[in-house]
Amino acid sequence: MTPFFGNLTDFWASSAGKKRLSLKLGFSFFLFGLINNVLYVIILSAALDLVPPSTPKGIIAFCNIAPALIAKLGWPYFLKGRIRYARRIVGCCALSFIGMLVVAFHESLYSRLLGISLASFSSGLGEMTFLQLSTTYSRSVGGRSVGYFASGTGAAGIVGAFMWWELRGLGISTGVGISAVLPFILPVAYFFLLPRPAAFLHQSFSASYTLVPTDDLETEVDDDLSAQDDVESRVEPKVTVSLSAADKWRLVKPMLLKYMLPLFCVYTFEYTINQGVAPTLLYPVPSHGLISKIIHSVRDYYPLWQLVYQTTVFFSRSSISLGLKTLPARFLPAPAIIQFAILLLLVFESAVGLLPEDREGGSIFLVFILISIEGVCGGLAYVNVFYRINQEQPDPSSAHNPEITKQEREFKIGSIGFADSSGILLASILAVPSEIELCRAQVARGKYLCRGL
Repeated sequence: MTPFFGNLTDFWASSAGKKRLSLKLGFSFFLFGLINNVLYVIILSAALDLVPPSTPKGIIAFCNIAPALIAKLGWPYFLKGRIRYARRIVGCCALSFIGMLVVAFHESLYSRLLGISLASFSSGLGEMTFLQLSTTYSRSVGGRSVGYFASGTGAAGIVGAFMWWELRGLGISTGVGISAVLPFILPVAYFFLLPRPAAFLHQSFSASYTLVPTDDLETEVDDDLSAQDDVESRVEPKVTVSLSAADKWRLVKPMLLKYMLPLFCVYTFEYTINQGVAPTLLYPVPSHGLISKIIHSVRDYYPLWQLVYQTTVFFSRSSISLGLKTLPARFLPAPAIIQFAILLLLVFESAVGLLPEDREGGSIFLVFILISIEGVCGGLAYVNVFYRINQEQPDPSSAHNPEITKQEREFKIGSIGFADSSGILLASILAVPSEIELCRAQVARGKYLCRGL
């Protein structure tokens, strides 16, 4: 074989290897996002079935987010040193499994809230862990990882809402019990599917790749310190180093207004709509048309709104993995502003009605459009914020120390989760009185559908 054809063969082999590695990486992070978030969505979609009719659904949202907030606040801000990825992922799997079993096989409200809290803690810790895992790769590879993870979390909305739509007919014990086995996919994907960072170090790597070892990804650091993403392989120093409280505040301070505030506002408005307003967006059961084939009882409206919302979230969270451009930094607050406008419109629709009562078909379509826009805004805010954090350059003062640089990248992307979770927590608190007052407003104008739930 001539050198020309030999080089051509090597080129195609290398190209095929790169593509295969990229597919393995993308599918792994997609699974991480999907499985980590799917139980969270199932619980939210099942809110009407998990609590008595007299109990505000916002209490489900509260127990579904408060423990996640504790996880996102505790791990990055208070724990020090290297991240043990394998231990975390196995622990998240076990907690989710136990939590869903408690929900499935205990009928008391307090037991179910406890099970939801365990699954929530696992979901919060898992989300933070997988986002931090993306920083162990070079920025170009890590950016794609964030995109695929965000796409997976968006798909979790569709899968979770659809799963509960199908499983709720089996009852709480069977439906939730079946979903309890899903978390075992996480450690399987981590140990047997995900390629480790070393596989992406060289542009001419072979078609084969090495799986993640059981002793975590901590033995190798893949960090690109130049604007051109020049990647160097470094071995972590044996001397243990960790970020101090002052270091963490220095890293968080510039992100407060730039990233955290927009994300906090988006999630506050978004989940106030989902948990406080959407349960009251009820109309008589239609007798004709396409919507009549979907809505068979008044209780079907809430899962439908959740399905519409989660579908649009999936497409918007997949924007980067689909190759679309990211939002410019100056436009990051835009989704929150649009979300606030949608919140006001839907509150007015629930309390008073944007259209006359004889045009209920038009009202259903209007709510469909508004909730779709809500999902798009929420998904764009999520994926763009985390992508931009993943791509930030290291602090010049610590660029000389690979271990510190690695921990700073992990901390920065992990610390942002506090913003969206605190927004969801505030929304769950606002949702309880919002649902009650909106239902009272409907009853006052002679609409009693919300009392029948």
